[in-house]
Amino acid sequence: MVFLQALQNIGTDKIVIVGSTGMALLTLVIIFFVVMHQRKIKGYHKEMLRLEEEKQHAYLRASIRFQEDERQRIAADLHDDAGPLLATVRLYLNDNLVNQEKASQLQSILSAKQIIDDAILLVRNISHSLMPPTLKNFGLESAVTDLFQKINGSGVIKASARFHDYRERLIIEKEMLAFRVVQELINNILKHSNAGFIHLTENVNHNNLYIRIHHDGRGIVQTEYEKLSVVGVGLGLKNIASRMKVLGGKITFEPDPSNTYYKITLEIPKDGAI
Repeated sequence: MVFLQALQNIGTDKIVIVGSTGMALLTLVIIFFVVMHQRKIKGYHKEMLRLEEEKQHAYLRASIRFQEDERQRIAADLHDDAGPLLATVRLYLNDNLVNQEKASQLQSILSAKQIIDDAILLVRNISHSLMPPTLKNFGLESAVTDLFQKINGSGVIKASARFHDYRERLIIEKEMLAFRVVQELINNILKHSNAGFIHLTENVNHNNLYIRIHHDGRGIVQTEYEKLSVVGVGLGLKNIASRMKVLGGKITFEPDPSNTYYKITLEIPKDGAI
């Protein structure tokens, strides 16, 4: 009896030892997988931060490039257009003008006046391209409506815009950026989509301004936009992305569920400085 009991105790001890060893191994395996999973999560978050940082740099480069392109365009306009006009005026109003006959003097002065008027108009057009007077004086609704009326007046495409809740103006910097985004989107639609109509609507929900552009031409979806706005060759989508970033807003590209048109939605916070 004593011997059998001893054997039973030995068997029980072995079971306990084997069980304890198995539990320890299982615990180690679980710990190993948990640690590996946590490392994967950390690696994933690190990669996401890297991609986000790259995207931020891309937005910044696009914004800087846009500003530089604007400066170069203005410089080119002044050099190529305004410069020759003023040089021509100088030819008419030269030192020999006082020695000319009255009729020649009058003709030179009238010609110089016409050229000066042309130069004034040129400078005004450059100024308007920087800050459209309709936008400055009357706000985003008037500027966008005016843009769509001009497009519709061409007779090439049906264009309409309707603002529902624009009772308060945004700060002028936000209005300017929002208008430039709308301009760029409309320009892309006119150039690339072969659309028959464009319709824009606006409304306010809580503290956000929503602008939606619908068109029945070829369009892109969100994944294409996110890719092209970072690695695309053209600056259009990059400029849109950088401006939306400054606005603190969101932009989405999606097809209508009926697949009959595309919709672009701008979500812009009303409050907050740029």
